[in-house]
Amino acid sequence: MTIRFDRPLSRAARLGHQMAAFALVLCILVLLGHRFGSLTTPYLVLFLLLSAGLALIAVLLAFAGLVQLWRFGAVAGVSALKTLVYAALPLALLGFAAERYVTRPALFDVTTDLADAPAWLVPPRPERLWLSRDPTISDATRQAQSLAYPELTGRRYEGAMDRVLLAVRKVARQRGIVLVKAEGTEVRDPTIDDLPAKPQRGGPIVRAPDIGPIPIPRPEATLEDNDPIAALIQRVTDVTLQGETRTKIFGLPLDVVIRLHEEAETTLVDIRVASRYGAHDLGVSASVAAAYLKALDAELLGIVGN
Repeated sequence: MTIRFDRPLSRAARLGHQMAAFALVLCILVLLGHRFGSLTTPYLVLFLLLSAGLALIAVLLAFAGLVQLWRFGAVAGVSALKTLVYAALPLALLGFAAERYVTRPALFDVTTDLADAPAWLVPPRPERLWLSRDPTISDATRQAQSLAYPELTGRRYEGAMDRVLLAVRKVARQRGIVLVKAEGTEVRDPTIDDLPAKPQRGGPIVRAPDIGPIPIPRPEATLEDNDPIAALIQRVTDVTLQGETRTKIFGLPLDVVIRLHEEAETTLVDIRVASRYGAHDLGVSASVAAAYLKALDAELLGIVGN
């Protein structure tokens, strides 16, 4: 007589498998919707936390199924293995965010000039929903940035404003920063402004020659037509550019301000980057600012000053 042993089915492992699959699909759809769709960051964070929570419960159910497999020989091994594979992505994202949250200071706004940060031309005001924060930037906040990111400092280039400004815009385009507004301060030329408005009477009369060389206008920098930044290249000492960008993988939105100040033979460049949501950007703003400055140094290689 043949004895057939029927192995029990682990309901915990099966339920964990289904929950992990749902968590993985939810995580992928949310990431794609935020990166390429209209899903905003507050909903991204909310759904990712939900996905990670479901994945964590699924892993616990998978371990319960493995215990049943060990003790009673229940059918749970394959389902538990699939659960661990499906839950890997949501839990990895949660672990990465937790590590950044603990090891990085609670900052959402970083700048290379801690004493006088570049001002926003248009203050960003997104709908933060449940990711609200206190917009005040205190001295303690800037001190925390100085301790966490001591390498985040301004750059001084031994070059004229026009050359540095062209490089700043080129690197911004390469880094995916879309410039939305630009302003500049005109230079006052004393050799022209200090001249009298009308010639004084009684002075010598000078007759201009009938024939003389016609001056050739100086060539302008090669820029696109109707470019608002083109007008800033001529006769300016201070230029402020404001733009916006998104991180490459997760598509997190950030606002950027780049300030240029010309001093004698050098041009000082400062940058300010701020995340739009939450009081903790997990170090994203500092990474974007550091990457931009590194690319700008490479573009202007050979004219970096002290």
